[in-house]
Amino acid sequence: MYPHEYAPESLMMSYGYKPELSEGAIKCPIFQTSTFVFKTAEDGKAFFEIAYGKRPKNEGEEPGLIYSRINNPDLEILEDRLALWDRAEKAAVFESGMSAISTVLMEYLAPGQVVLYSTPVYGGTHHFMNHVLLKFGITAVSFDVGASDAEIEAIIQANGPDRLGMIYIETPANPTNALIDMVMCARIAQRHSTHGRRVITAVDNTYMGPLWQHPLEHGADLVIYSATKYIGGHSDVIAGAVLGTAGDIQRIKVLRTFLGNMCSPHTGWLLLRSLETLKVRMEQQQANAVQVAAFLQSHPKVEKVYYLGLLDAEKDAAQYAIYKNQCLGSGAMVSFDVKGGEGEAFRFLNHLRLIKLAVSLGGTESLAEHPATMTHTDIPDAEKDRIGISEKLIRVSVGIEHYNDIIHDIAQALEHV
Repeated sequence: MYPHEYAPESLMMSYGYKPELSEGAIKCPIFQTSTFVFKTAEDGKAFFEIAYGKRPKNEGEEPGLIYSRINNPDLEILEDRLALWDRAEKAAVFESGMSAISTVLMEYLAPGQVVLYSTPVYGGTHHFMNHVLLKFGITAVSFDVGASDAEIEAIIQANGPDRLGMIYIETPANPTNALIDMVMCARIAQRHSTHGRRVITAVDNTYMGPLWQHPLEHGADLVIYSATKYIGGHSDVIAGAVLGTAGDIQRIKVLRTFLGNMCSPHTGWLLLRSLETLKVRMEQQQANAVQVAAFLQSHPKVEKVYYLGLLDAEKDAAQYAIYKNQCLGSGAMVSFDVKGGEGEAFRFLNHLRLIKLAVSLGGTESLAEHPATMTHTDIPDAEKDRIGISEKLIRVSVGIEHYNDIIHDIAQALEHV
């Protein structure tokens, strides 16, 4: 489309959109329509054949617009632009992050198979894997941060190596910022793939967003986002996304069509608007987080800080090596253990003024929450203890306010602990 190879942040303003098709409007309109008119019956037939996967596209053939549950200009342009950040062939957008996650799991797993997942993961993901998939005869088995290739292999062997269907990882992990080696996981998945059974590696990249980590470049087959977070970035939209090869995304879109969980044209339009400022927002959030983490690390009422930018090359050698290999930044998510327990954590949260007490992350405003009793409440207590989600753990999503004001609010709230 362009003779010069522009950076993604430059292409977010115009890529994939032709103003001449929309009365010259500089910005893509909201195509608030349920259905689209075919020029001929033959066109309608061809469009449906491609949309339903009955045949591949012919050379030079473009899939036509049919029905907004199947395709819509706002969604197609959004998907084209999202794919640029991760250098993916294609993308699919959804009405929520959980709809993206659940669609991937249901498309690539079959009854009798095992999904091997890293811990900790987002509480909703944990529940879907351990309760919903169980109803379909699919078993979820976890491995902990720091597990070696040999240790993961032992888990696979114990659960039947021929049953492995997917390795699903969330890195950095929510809420501990623990890192999982994507290259190692992709290697294990490839080792267990056969001619008749492909083991998928899927990575939830929500914590790092499209700017600070690119899982597809480290062997992942699919990268998943809660687009509600950094992609949306303003705490005013719920959405999800999956990126990968054209073949994988076509499979996912076919199931999306029948589940009906694509995002709406209005949601797509909001995300298009958000993508224009994604880089500047995320860079400011990261710069603020560096300052916040440094302040917390030196505070006498803080026991431990979990932030990638504080990893030490010697003390945290294994995690630091992964960080340097697969991360492009330290991110804007900071968790910390306050000295004490739930009571002290709650007193801190209840005395915040600028920072809002709410779940979610990646928005322009700073948010704080208590994972053990909120986002990860459904995880069994014994597992929470094992993976470091304690009653004293607080998670902060750092926003774009002035970092001095964020730190001031944290400082005054800690005075009540």
